[in-house]
Amino acid sequence: MEWINKHHVLIVGLGLMGGSYAKALHRMGYHVSAITRNPATIGYALAEGLIDEGSAYPDPELIGRADAVIFALYPKVFKEWIRDYQQYFKPGIIITDVTGVKVEVVYEIQEMLRDDVEFIASHPMAGREVSGVKNSDDRMFRDANFLVVPTEKNSEAAVEWCMTLGRILGFTRVSVLTPAEHDQMIGYVSQLTHCIAIALMTANDNPHLSDYTGDSFRDLTRIAHINDEMWSELFLMNRDNLMAEIDQFTEALGEIRSALESKDRESLREAMRLSTERRSWFDRRA
Repeated sequence: MEWINKHHVLIVGLGLMGGSYAKALHRMGYHVSAITRNPATIGYALAEGLIDEGSAYPDPELIGRADAVIFALYPKVFKEWIRDYQQYFKPGIIITDVTGVKVEVVYEIQEMLRDDVEFIASHPMAGREVSGVKNSDDRMFRDANFLVVPTEKNSEAAVEWCMTLGRILGFTRVSVLTPAEHDQMIGYVSQLTHCIAIALMTANDNPHLSDYTGDSFRDLTRIAHINDEMWSELFLMNRDNLMAEIDQFTEALGEIRSALESKDRESLREAMRLSTERRSWFDRRA
């Protein structure tokens, strides 16, 4: 299961993330093929040298040649793809994913998967506010985190294989979490932040805001340019964790409001000092 022996990598779903994986792996000398629905996407990826071969439909021969498969699909589509086409996998291969929610995905995939194919979940903690293969850029993996999400069904060899994938792609830090740990964490550091950005952009309908604002508002709302189809699916799949994080955030924001109402400057300063201290954790990791 060493990556050195895995020459032929198939990527299913060639959008921003799938394209960025393709760019990184192809640059490292791997034979990269792709399956995605849009023939124009395959044409672009071939012309730009992101992939060696591709198909706009699940070609059994292309699937059967793959030594490893990376799925960059929405969760629902990922499940349907495994159900419909796993019979074409070469025996003994490993598959992984980029899916942003795990509990509602990993166990179901592992349950339906053939015994001679192993699924080890992973999540690249990187992205951009744009989509599509034309915006793919493996430089976004630098200084980013890569999460490996095994269950009790995964072998140690597969976990190590997936950790090696993260390093090959160029991620700076590779961590291992359970599916439950992953979803709780992602509810806070990713999904809640997107909810805040959405709320900021929907709370005020002044069309001239862009004429007045500075970098702080732009930074906070960068991710408000959002793929509604994908993120609504992810939010609902992780709704319990996300609602809990929204409640916790609302409580913290309420404490700031209460300090303002009572003109309690010391409480405001204490919250700001705590905020500065905790934000420095990220500065030390840079």
